[in-house]
Amino acid sequence: MEEKLICLYKECIEELSKIGISIINPEIGTIQIKIAKRNNKRYGCCKQEEPDKSTKYYETIRNRRYIKYGKFKKHTIEISKWVMGLEENIIKNTIMHEIIHCLPYCNNHGEEFKKKANYINQKLGYEITRVGDKKEDYKKSNIEYTEMQKYKYKIICTKCGQTYYRQKLRRDLINKYRCGKCFGKLEILVEENI
Repeated sequence: MEEKLICLYKECIEELSKIGISIINPEIGTIQIKIAKRNNKRYGCCKQEEPDKSTKYYETIRNRRYIKYGKFKKHTIEISKWVMGLEENIIKNTIMHEIIHCLPYCNNHGEEFKKKANYINQKLGYEITRVGDKKEDYKKSNIEYTEMQKYKYKIICTKCGQTYYRQKLRRDLINKYRCGKCFGKLEILVEENI
């Protein structure tokens, strides 16, 4: 599984170099890719270390100031084990998503991330989005999707109908958070074992 991941990662790097995005670059730093040790709900993640102090900036969110950095010198991409069982194009899509996080000023899902994702989508035909649809990706891979865990809470988006399941519920979930797909309001639909 690890060999397959590294092979697909190299393919992604080659494709990016063809459209003028070089990953082997001192501005980006080092990138390590591996399979996540924990079985996560998420597709993958990009952990960043050793911030470039010259790219330090401040961001204010709800009257609180946070220190942010535009570039990092070390990146570790982790891809979840369950993703490796899906079709190669979905795996590569996930790898590309995480590689974008390694690029300068793309360590969140802000404007720079969106610009790079749209550019790669147009030039290489990927479908990089901010969030994935697990049920749809299982369907595309001809694998039966079953929810492994019983959840206590079912949360639904009032705008697009996206469903989320939670074992625990934050008190401020409905007021503080929005749908990951359309930013619609969330409501608790069921408060019992599903």
